[in-house]
Amino acid sequence: MRVVIIMHIQSEGPGSLGDYLEKRGAGLDFVRLYAGDKLPEISDCDAIVSLGGPMNVDDEDKYPFLAHETGFLRRAFEAKKPVLGICLGAQMIAKAAGARVVKSPQKEVGWSNIDLTEEGAADPIFKDLPHKLEVLQWHEDMFEIPNGGKLLAESKDCPHQALRYANAVGLQFHVEVTKEILADWFAGSPDNDKILARYDEVKSKLIPDAEKIFNNFVNAIK
Repeated sequence: MRVVIIMHIQSEGPGSLGDYLEKRGAGLDFVRLYAGDKLPEISDCDAIVSLGGPMNVDDEDKYPFLAHETGFLRRAFEAKKPVLGICLGAQMIAKAAGARVVKSPQKEVGWSNIDLTEEGAADPIFKDLPHKLEVLQWHEDMFEIPNGGKLLAESKDCPHQALRYANAVGLQFHVEVTKEILADWFAGSPDNDKILARYDEVKSKLIPDAEKIFNNFVNAIK
């Protein structure tokens, strides 16, 4: 099982998702777009993970690799390869599927709750998960739902939190964070202690819930 991990910035790696995939025996092929790595042929991978980053999906003049990734994801849709997008990666899925990415009604940074929609509760990616999840957010943009896509999760501050399009699932929130990642992201922030303390409070639920999502993604890989 070969999984391509698309990274847009050094500080946003696969975290606990990468650990889980390796534990399941997957080979991880890292594509560090920010460092000039090239995307592989679709036939050379079994599944794709597109991670987060601070850029907007339309910043192609500044980040030409975004245009290459859009085409790559479209080829993945056509080849029916499972794709999981997180934060920017979810927005890239929406863009590749023909939907817009717009400003979220509220910028979200920190812990918040999301609710599965009826379609989300029935979707394989959220199998065996509760209908309400506490997750870590860090974004100010939001994907719209492409034609033929489904809204899987929502919240008051950002109504589009998860989507499915064919074999691709996009999560606006971060399920891959570890305490080490959070300490790096929030270093120097006045919210650092609060963010880390909340992680300690919720990790007994956060970690198994995240692993259920990872497991459900792996189960979609042929």
